[in-house]
Amino acid sequence: MAKVLGIGNSLVDILIRLESDETLDKFSLPKGSMQLVEISKSNTILKETTNLKRQQSSGGSAANTINGLANMGVKTGFIGKIGNDEFGEFFKSDMQVKGIVPKLFLGSKETGRAIGLISPDSERTFATYLGSSIELSDTDLSKELFEDYEFFHIEGYLLQNHALIEQALIFAKQNNLIVSIDFASFNVVEENLEFLTKITKKYVDIVFANEDEAKAFTGEEPRKALDIIAEMCEIAVVKIGGKGSLIKRDKKVYEVGIIEAKRFDTTGAGDLYAAGFLYGLINNMSMNKCGEIGSLLSGKVIEVIGAKMNSDKWKEINNELNIK
Repeated sequence: MAKVLGIGNSLVDILIRLESDETLDKFSLPKGSMQLVEISKSNTILKETTNLKRQQSSGGSAANTINGLANMGVKTGFIGKIGNDEFGEFFKSDMQVKGIVPKLFLGSKETGRAIGLISPDSERTFATYLGSSIELSDTDLSKELFEDYEFFHIEGYLLQNHALIEQALIFAKQNNLIVSIDFASFNVVEENLEFLTKITKKYVDIVFANEDEAKAFTGEEPRKALDIIAEMCEIAVVKIGGKGSLIKRDKKVYEVGIIEAKRFDTTGAGDLYAAGFLYGLINNMSMNKCGEIGSLLSGKVIEVIGAKMNSDKWKEINNELNIK
């Protein structure tokens, strides 16, 4: 089976269940937003919520996708940067437990962390300290890092670092890897539109975008946006929330629905969709089937807190897919 290499922000996800939204007001965090914060504010939030239920796991968009693939038996690796601290050790060991090969560099700052504050109505608000993750540089990379892999997956949150992304893509293509990118956020797309258009046309084979990201990229609604993106790459995927997803390959369009799920926390839904889709592609399945597996994983993950499902949930998924 083909092996998948990912690159992204190395973040430890710390998910905290709030008793009320007063905590958000206290820290001036708009409900449902993702705010970048300094280390001092991150530490204050953690300290002042110690009495609340919490859980932590290795996170970041691409890391979530890679973790999903690893849980389905795919050999994977991950490129990122961590700090020399307990969070960094946790991130590394959490990946190793799943059989993911960590290709992690040490930065000068503390390990990045994403504090997810979950309101009583399940809405998520993130206070994210990027820390050492954003110190990952094009000079850290080498062609050898990409050897022995067939797929390369990028998270859009890295797009601000043009030199890093372009160097990674050059090495990936020198090793003949199939490249996928998850656009990750509409504001990131808007801020890097010219660069993103260039690299998509030149290097990218598979694009994952939700409807907001697709509109930011093309200026169009999902169906027309799909056509425009598909002109730039081999496979275009536009996710349209509760309506499912649209896929286009070789001028043919596929419409895929969603599974019935009890929505609890949408963290990681897009990341796990990408994992399911790539799993299908690696195993030479049809576009419909790839999309269905993506929908299955994204539907299952919204039934749990966070982007990581436990072994029982993965056993249920793998049994459904007949993965040994």
